[in-house]
Amino acid sequence: MKNINRNEFLKTSMKASALVALAQFGSPLLSFAQSTGQGGDVDTAFMDSLVAANDTRVGTILQAGRVGAGRALGQDFAFIASAFASPGSKYYHDAKVVDHLQKLTNTLLEHQSEDGTLNAGNLESPPDTAFLMESLTCGAYILQKDNSASMKEINGQIKKFSQKVGEALIHGGVHTPNHRWVVCQVLARLNELYPDKRYLTRIEDWLGEGVFQDKDGHYPERSQNYADVENNSMITLGRLLNRPAMFDYARKNLDMAYYYMDPNGDLTVNDSRRQDQWSSKSIMAFYLHYRYLAIKQNNGMFAAVAKFIETLPGFDKDIINNRIYDFLENPVLQQQLPKATELPVNFEKLFTTSSLLRIRRNDTTVTLFGGCDLPTIIASGRSNSPNFFAYRKGKAILKYMRLSSSFFSMGYFYSDGMKKEGNKYVLYRKLTAPYYQPLPKDKRKKDGDYKLSPSIDDRFWNKMDFSNRPVSNVKSLESKVTLTENNGAVQLDFEVTGPEGVSVTIELCFNEGGKLSGVTTAPENQNASPYESNYGRNTANTPGEPNSFLTTGEGSYEFGNDKITFGPGTGSVRAVRGLEGERYSTHFGSLRTKGMYVYLTGNTPFKHTLKLS
Repeated sequence: MKNINRNEFLKTSMKASALVALAQFGSPLLSFAQSTGQGGDVDTAFMDSLVAANDTRVGTILQAGRVGAGRALGQDFAFIASAFASPGSKYYHDAKVVDHLQKLTNTLLEHQSEDGTLNAGNLESPPDTAFLMESLTCGAYILQKDNSASMKEINGQIKKFSQKVGEALIHGGVHTPNHRWVVCQVLARLNELYPDKRYLTRIEDWLGEGVFQDKDGHYPERSQNYADVENNSMITLGRLLNRPAMFDYARKNLDMAYYYMDPNGDLTVNDSRRQDQWSSKSIMAFYLHYRYLAIKQNNGMFAAVAKFIETLPGFDKDIINNRIYDFLENPVLQQQLPKATELPVNFEKLFTTSSLLRIRRNDTTVTLFGGCDLPTIIASGRSNSPNFFAYRKGKAILKYMRLSSSFFSMGYFYSDGMKKEGNKYVLYRKLTAPYYQPLPKDKRKKDGDYKLSPSIDDRFWNKMDFSNRPVSNVKSLESKVTLTENNGAVQLDFEVTGPEGVSVTIELCFNEGGKLSGVTTAPENQNASPYESNYGRNTANTPGEPNSFLTTGEGSYEFGNDKITFGPGTGSVRAVRGLEGERYSTHFGSLRTKGMYVYLTGNTPFKHTLKLS
């Protein structure tokens, strides 16, 4: 499908304003906006671009003639419904779109389980069905308000389908914190379409648990990915149930999200407890949330963020081409943004609830993180990223820095929180590893069948009843990283102390596609086992750039016209292996990602100062 560029569209004035046409046709959507008191000036140019882009999308759907699966069923239904009900669309009340809407409706009915759910993710999952219903209910609302006679049969079938889903959501369960709120917001949407007091009762039951949000603005999962879900849910509940207090949760999270944002729109994910702690997320996902609250609450800062998002690459693709049904279902979004205030681009913010520091000096940003959930357990729902530091200067990006030691194969450094000491920020962790003595005589069993249990340092499990064993020869390792920042320049002081000769590795991963200078490229050794000496790569046959080392002087990383300098080196080069530790190597796992790697190595007692600018 060809993407429509908003600026080109506005310059060429491809068609008359769809919103003017809506007014001429007495659109119930505009009438709804006026009846709810949301009578601000409509952003007609913006709405024109949505209608035109949606026409292109609908044309592609109709030409393909195929019916998708999962959430695409609801989205395609909403796209076509939006075109059918928009007077500015070339598909306005066009009978040829009815057949495809009927195909989509038939598919939904055919694949609906007896309990009302669909296999749209997990098996017969109420929350995954609710995610599909977000867009489908928008389409159903748009068609219901349009009230075309040609849609009477489809509207009736969608009502039947939706009410059966409603039964599943009234009685069905969830898996994760955000699932509760997507179920609630879809119940609110269903109640708007087909009022049923039981929907409201179920919403109250879930809300009775309380909505958790910490003082910084995180929801329980501390995830940008699922904050998108939760913010959308809170806003939907607030507007459809006339509960404006629900907006406060979204506003607080969005306030925080701005300070998590890098100049290119990327959001920091170090402290997430979900899978996005290993990926990336753009603030683009929050556009509708910022836009709605900017208009609804006359929030100049949120208006500024929304306008910034409109300048990001991909805005046409992600918003203009994909979200028309949100604007038609929620007329507040159709209004002009209020006057924007100036966004702060020079700040230092410590989020104490997750021990995450964000510093921004115009186009330079610094992230320091010390808030993993301890003890380290590899599971969804726990923060376990070893990425404790990141640094950006324009397009030059140090994606992350990690610290590892060979101390009893415990792997990467995970700080036990963060402390602010004057103008410095300190990460610290002490590890201990004992040896075990014979069990006391009163704890012994003749058959030697002892409890399968974890070692007291959480390194391994065995049938040795560790909790009742005396220990001896206890070894300890203390790791400390201190950050000092001055106008975008950073100094990191490393100190690792413990038994002499423990190998220490500082790992830097820069964004792929840049140019490294001042470093030594390690010998290529792709065929080495990850458990053998491997200078070239730390995992056998890992794709990507070979490893490099900084031994002396400064290194640099360049991307386009932007450059990060870092150094000095540590004066040594040694094999890079087993950085993740035993909890990963036992399962042949690796945390290596795409990127350009530079290593600084040494041995305890280890002290080194690394500067970046």
